[in-house]
Amino acid sequence: MAAIPVYPWRLAPDGLATLRQLRAKGLRPGGQEVAAQIERPRRRRAPLVAYLYREELAKPVRPMTPAKRAALAKANTARRTCPQCRMDAGYVIPASLGVCVPCAYPDEQAAA
Repeated sequence: MAAIPVYPWRLAPDGLATLRQLRAKGLRPGGQEVAAQIERPRRRRAPLVAYLYREELAKPVRPMTPAKRAALAKANTARRTCPQCRMDAGYVIPASLGVCVPCAYPDEQAAA
C-alpha cells in the first residue's frame, strides 16, 4: 500500500474535502479510499489529522427513511429520560451524572 499525501493545515488542493465538508455539500465518501490527509500542528501533543476524500467520487447522502427517523426519535427520547424518576428531563442527560439534575442533587432542589 502506497503512502498517502500529507498536506499542512489549510493548504490542501481543490477537489479534496473532509467528511464534514462533504456532508455540508450533501455528499458522502461512498466507499472510496482516503485520498490524502491534512495535519494541524499542536504544541505539546501529536498533530491532529483529518482525512481527505475526492469530491468527484463522492456520492449523494442517502435520504432519511421514515423507519430511520422513528428510530432516531426513539433514541433521543431515551437519552432525555431519567432512569431514576422516569421523567423527560427536557435535555440530554449527561453521562457524568447518569440521572437528571433534580435526582442527582435532591438536597439542593429541596432548598430552592
